[in-house]
Amino acid sequence: MDKKATGIVAYISFIGWLIAFFAGDREGAKFHLNQALLLVIGQFAVGILSAIPIVKYVAGIVSLFLVVCWFIGLIAACKGEEKEIPLIGGIKILK
Repeated sequence: MDKKATGIVAYISFIGWLIAFFAGDREGAKFHLNQALLLVIGQFAVGILSAIPIVKYVAGIVSLFLVVCWFIGLIAACKGEEKEIPLIGGIKILK
């Protein structure tokens, strides 16, 4: 897969991220792989926090925010741009 296709596949799901990481252009799409991994980790954390009754409503708002960030990242990947997602986009997991 080329850089653009790898970036798009990375946002599809965690399975898509794994496919993009192992079968795609890892160096070319490292930015989008990192952004998509941040979103996956964020959704996983929100899923755990939503089990706590007091935090459930805040977790719903954060989940909605992450969905909006997902759309921003996916659209940027489709355009071939490297646009950081709001608030958490500056975190670098993949070096």
